[in-house]
Amino acid sequence: MPDLPQLLLFVAAGWLLNLTPGPDVLYIVSHGLRGGARAGMVAALGIVGGCFVHVFAAAAGLSALLATSATAFTVVKWIGAAYLLWMGVKLLFSRTGRLNLGDGAPPETDLWAVWRRGFLTNVLNPKVALFFLAFVPQFIRPDAAHPALSFLLLGVLFNLNSLPINLGYAWLAAWAARRLHTLQRAMGWMDRAAGALFIGFGLRLAFTDHPSSRA
Repeated sequence: MPDLPQLLLFVAAGWLLNLTPGPDVLYIVSHGLRGGARAGMVAALGIVGGCFVHVFAAAAGLSALLATSATAFTVVKWIGAAYLLWMGVKLLFSRTGRLNLGDGAPPETDLWAVWRRGFLTNVLNPKVALFFLAFVPQFIRPDAAHPALSFLLLGVLFNLNSLPINLGYAWLAAWAARRLHTLQRAMGWMDRAAGALFIGFGLRLAFTDHPSSRA
C-alpha cells in the first residue's frame, strides 16, 4: 500500500475523476432526472457494481503482468499512457457537458432493470478495465511484497470512494432538474480539471520504467 501522502492523493484523484462527466455520470443523472433520486441511486450502485468486477479481474492477473518481460511491460505501459493522454486532451478541450435526458420516456419504475443495465454497461466496457490497469498501479510501490493484493485493496477503495460522488450526482439530478444550465457549466469546469489530471497521469506512466530496470 502507498504511504499516507500517496494514499491521500489517490483518494483526491478518485474523487475528481468520479466528478468528471462521462457515460457513467450521464447514466446516473439521466435516471435521476427522469425517475427521481431513488432511480438515480440505484443506477449509481449498478455502475459501481460493474467496477468491482473489473477490479477483481485485474487483480487476479496483475502478478503475471508485473512479472512479464520488459517488452510486454513497455507495450502495456504505452497503451495505458496513450489512453490516459487521449482522455485528458478530449476532456481538456471539450465543450461544456450536455446532459442526455433521453427521449421523453416515462420514469423508470423497474429498479432492478436500472441496476442491471448500469452493471452490464460497465462490465462490458473494456475501457473501464484499461482505466484500472493504467491508473491504480501508479500508486503501488515497485517493491511491494504483494502487488496483486495492493491492487485489489486500492481498487476496492477507489470504488467505495466513488459512492458518495455517484450517489450525490443522483440526488443532485433529482433536485436540480430545473437548474440544468448551472449544472452544465459546473460539468464543463470539471471536464477541464479532470482532463489536466489525465494528461499528468498519462505522462507519468509514459516515463515509468519496468521494475526490473531499477535493480
